[in-house]
This record gives sequence, structure tokens and C-alpha cells, in this order.
Amino acid sequence: MDRKANLQALAALDEPTRRRLYQYVAAQSVPVGRDDAATALAIPRNTAAFHLDKLATEGLLAVVYERRTGRTGPGAGRPAKLYRRSDTEIEVSLPTRQYDVAGRLLAGAVEDAEASGGSPRQAVERRAHQYGKSFGASGRPLTQILDEHGFEPRVEGAAVALANCPFRALAKDHPALVCTMTLRLVEGLLDGYGDTGLEAKLGGSPGHCCVRLEPAE
Repeated sequence: MDRKANLQALAALDEPTRRRLYQYVAAQSVPVGRDDAATALAIPRNTAAFHLDKLATEGLLAVVYERRTGRTGPGAGRPAKLYRRSDTEIEVSLPTRQYDVAGRLLAGAVEDAEASGGSPRQAVERRAHQYGKSFGASGRPLTQILDEHGFEPRVEGAAVALANCPFRALAKDHPALVCTMTLRLVEGLLDGYGDTGLEAKLGGSPGHCCVRLEPAE
């Protein structure tokens, strides 16, 4: 889910009855029906149905259909509409952080290094470059892609400053590793995007990402 969808989903939980219904469904070991939820929360069935469907629309609940009687075939009746917590993971941070991306890159690099016997650091850089390149070929504006991935680009003449570091806490504790990883990621983005006339360099200003885009020499 993108940031807008995440915010919409979280906003759906701001309604008290809806939040209680979500908590109830999430606490059950099996999918629950509208009648179950209405009885548990002591609310009208149509109220439960409305809020359950809203939670499903926002991706917070998943809908399944099952016959509660266990009977099959003619006369078994229609399957009941049931709800369970969805597998969708929602995380919102302001400003945007991408620690899940860093975790996947680092875990993948460790596996690569163990399999090849090579340098873990080089494996991290290779993975980061591949990741950046994968979303650089979308054809959308470069600043839009950077913004979607949490870099908060700011055009400064012919250069582009990256006002936010998506990996800030990691970069603070492990600057050499994480800043180089970020550099390779942005280089991959530029390689995938095509001729931008820009190149990624280390040397962002204080409070910004360590990477900056400068006119290519």
C-alpha cells in the first residue's frame, strides 16, 4: 500500500465503533460473521455490516465465504460472508522512513555473500543499485519517484537536494555502510531512468540525506 492508502486505512480506524470491530475480528482465531460481531459489541447488525465492509474496503479486513453448517451440495444454503484480519501491513511514519527496504536489502546481501563467499558490503551495494534501477524505468518524473520513496527532493537550480533520509536512524549509527548503500540506490535509479544529466554524489547538507544530485560532469 502507498502512503495515501495507508493514511486512508488508518483514518478508517478513527471511528470508535469501527476500531472496536477491527480489534474484535483481529482477536479471533477464525473468521467471524456480521451476527457474531454485532452480538459481541452489542450493536445493530446493519451497523456492524456497514463498518465491517468499510474495513474490508480499506484493506484492513479480508472477506471469506464459508458454510457455517458444514453441509455442501443442494440445500446447504448460501455461504456466509465472514471477516478476518487481512495480511496487509500498514505503517506510516512522518517524515517517511524506509527501514523495511533497508532490512530487505541487507538481508538479501547477507544471503548473497554467504552463497558466493564475497564481500557483504559489496553485496549490499549491488542489491541497492538493483533496487534503485527497478523503479527508475517507470517513466514518471524523477522528482516524483524520489518523493514516493521518501527522499523529499528539492530542486536547487540545476541540482536536486534530498531533504529527507529514508534510513536516518540507520545512517546515524552506521554512516559509512548506509550512506554508501543510499548512494548506490540513487545511482541505480538514475541508471534505470535514463539520461537525466544528473549524477549522485555524497555530501548532502546537515539535516538532509547524505546524497545529492548534481549536474553530470
